[in-house]
Amino acid sequence: MINSVTLVGRLTKDPEFRTTPSGVEVGNFTLAVNRKFTNQSGEREADFINCIVFKKQAVNVNQYLSKGKLAGVVGRIQTRSYENKEGQKVYVTEVVCDNVQFLEPKDSQNNSNSYQNGTNYQNTSNNTQNRQNVEKGQNNAKYDQHNNPFSNGNQLADDELPFD
Repeated sequence: MINSVTLVGRLTKDPEFRTTPSGVEVGNFTLAVNRKFTNQSGEREADFINCIVFKKQAVNVNQYLSKGKLAGVVGRIQTRSYENKEGQKVYVTEVVCDNVQFLEPKDSQNNSNSYQNGTNYQNTSNNTQNRQNVEKGQNNAKYDQHNNPFSNGNQLADDELPFD
C-alpha cells in the first residue's frame, strides 16, 4: 500500500502547539493549497488541509512558521474519529507530517539572509562581493569557464555548437 502526500501551501493561521501528558510535542496547522484549475467565474480555489507534526519538528514549526508563510510538507494521510462534548461522532482527516520545509524566511524584512531572484545569499562579505559582481554583470573568476573543474579544457565556439 502507498500512502504518501506532498503539499506546498500557505498557513491559514499561526500553528497551535501543545505538549501531551507524556511529554510529546504536537503542532497543528492548516495549509491552504491552490487548485490547478479555476472555477466557472475564473477564480482559483484552494483546499484547506489540516496537518499535524510531532516532536522536534513541532517545536520548529511553532518557532519558525506563522500565518501566511509558505511551507512544504511530506507525510501521510491519516483518518481518526472521536466523540465530541455533544456526543456526536466527529471524523478527522489530516496529514501526519514526516518533514516540514520552511520555504520563506521567518522575518523577510530583517533576516540576515536576503532572497533575490530565487537565490539565497548569506550575509557575509565574500558572498556580498559575489552578489555585487553578479548584479554588475561581472563573472567571478572562481566560477569562470576556464577554471571549471569539470571541464576537459576544450572550449567550443558558438558556431561549433550542434544546435541553432
